[in-house]
Amino acid sequence: MLVRFAMVAAVFVAAGSSAAETLPPDAARSFITGKFFSFDCFDGTRGAGRIYSDGSVAGNIQIRGASEPRYVVLPAGTLQVKGQAYCASLRGLPFEPCFDVNRTDDQSFRGSLAGLGFAYCDFTHRNIRPAAVRTTWRLRTSKPLQLVAPVVATHDAN
Repeated sequence: MLVRFAMVAAVFVAAGSSAAETLPPDAARSFITGKFFSFDCFDGTRGAGRIYSDGSVAGNIQIRGASEPRYVVLPAGTLQVKGQAYCASLRGLPFEPCFDVNRTDDQSFRGSLAGLGFAYCDFTHRNIRPAAVRTTWRLRTSKPLQLVAPVVATHDAN
């Protein structure tokens, strides 16, 4: 249960700086959903993961930077907009933590437990798709390409 809470908290903990843009819950969800983020938190916790459109979360987390990284998957509906807040619903937790999300630039944000600005994580978008090796095909000859008409076989019915 501690790992689940730490993963959710790490996904969103952030204290906004004066230069950051505070995102309302729907805008935060749009900014974050489907992207792969790495994160570093105030307590040394770090990792990387993705939040899906159904509110599920999958990724790796290393709590306080001391333990071995663990792969964690949280089910659909874990993260959701409730009223004017972006919150987490975790089975076994007696309360639903909500988060403040502050965009720091086009690729990153800082998240914090609502009302606890000292507890934050900084998230940076990472492109994990491999780069294309070749974007165009080139002919290896300087001669024009010769097109040949197709050969069509006919079958004589006699």
